[in-house]
Amino acid sequence: MGSQLWSRSATELGGMIRAREVLPSEILESVLARMDEHDPTVHAFITRTDDLARVQAAAADDRAKHGDLNGPMDGIPYSIKDLVRTAGIRTTMGSKFFTDNVPDEDSAAAARLRSSGGLLLGKTNAPNAGHKDMTDNLVAETTLNPWKLDRTSGGSSGGAAAAVASGFGPFAQGGDGAGSIRIPAALCGVVGFKPSFGRVSLYPYREYWSHRTHWGSIARTVADAAMMLSVLAGPDERDAGTIDAPLDPFVRLPEADRPLAGLKVRWSPDMGYGPVETEVVEIVQHAVHLLGDLGCVVEEASPGWENPSEFHRVLWSTSMAAGFGDMADEHPDWIESTLHALIDAGRKYSAVDLRRAEAKRGALYAKSVEMFEAVDFFVSPAMPIEAWSAIPGRGQTEIAGQAFDQTLGRAYLLYPFNLTGQPSISLPCGWTKAGLPVGIQIAGGWHKDIPVLQIAEVLERTLGLGERWPDLLHPKR
Repeated sequence: MGSQLWSRSATELGGMIRAREVLPSEILESVLARMDEHDPTVHAFITRTDDLARVQAAAADDRAKHGDLNGPMDGIPYSIKDLVRTAGIRTTMGSKFFTDNVPDEDSAAAARLRSSGGLLLGKTNAPNAGHKDMTDNLVAETTLNPWKLDRTSGGSSGGAAAAVASGFGPFAQGGDGAGSIRIPAALCGVVGFKPSFGRVSLYPYREYWSHRTHWGSIARTVADAAMMLSVLAGPDERDAGTIDAPLDPFVRLPEADRPLAGLKVRWSPDMGYGPVETEVVEIVQHAVHLLGDLGCVVEEASPGWENPSEFHRVLWSTSMAAGFGDMADEHPDWIESTLHALIDAGRKYSAVDLRRAEAKRGALYAKSVEMFEAVDFFVSPAMPIEAWSAIPGRGQTEIAGQAFDQTLGRAYLLYPFNLTGQPSISLPCGWTKAGLPVGIQIAGGWHKDIPVLQIAEVLERTLGLGERWPDLLHPKR
């Protein structure tokens, strides 16, 4: 059993710890051995914290033996994205400017995870400032997709998703500013949940009043994603945008012939305005049909809003220009060409352009509220294509025969729910002929985090794909 503990879900491991069938230290050593074997190929981690994890495991062993566990994550290995500040642990932000940065304070998210009793494996790779949908930077090796090692893991939480897909811990903290949890989750075949705006504190953060970023969880299963969210969630007066109400507990819906009977789902393969590869649509369409079999009333229609890409580009590029433009001027060779392009674009917009974009964001939210008054959930593909080349600049330039914006165009199905702040999940629903995962996105209305997790868990259970592992990293029998 010990050699295969790395392959168990967090929910299963937690039950085993409580039943005293296994010790946290045994789980940890299984995961660390898996990392030793495969992370030199995948490059999911920028910094490993093996020694700290072993100290934490010893303390968790003692709590487990005395029946005094801190909570559901106690004794279970996890990782933190390297854009999140961790006291005493190197936090590079994927940037040469912070290569040797060691914060003296935890972020709110890191502090909550530390207090959970979980075992911190290290910091996962991310692109500089999380600015793009791939995970390469100037401080670490490029993170690769464990399903096909010449393909990207996605980004910006690419290290986190590749780690979970590879068996380097059952779950990982991630961040999502324009799809950055759901992009790599979809491309790596794992679950990625972006909770509601304000569900998890972003302290310390530079854009409390205009941010689109959400801290959330990437996991092997929906229940595991919900477990990590239960630790991360909660109000924080240091972040005025946090929700001042507790998160309801996640409870699986019971087994039934039609457990989703009566729920209304709007399905769109393309939001009504974007290209999607035919094979992706077919795979996601099968999962949508299953939702109908499970009792959902499914309608095919666009979400009802216009393409937000133009004003989203204003918001995204001006944020990058304001946050990183001065550093780019100081050391232009320390900034990637893709980030330079965003900074240059952002500097061309005026304050009036920015305020107009913010107003359009408000109008988008109003349209989303109107949609969720008519339906319970919105469903689409998570990504319009399968994982592309891991070499920067080598990805395809067209989707279904249409050219797209190379910076943000691949995430057009995802970032609307960053702009509205509504919860959204990517769930693996199949594999392409090339053997690459495809994700289905399910989004819900205002603060409907638990209902989104519940419908996703029922679909996950029906699809039955959870035990599939990348062939190149297949468990040794």
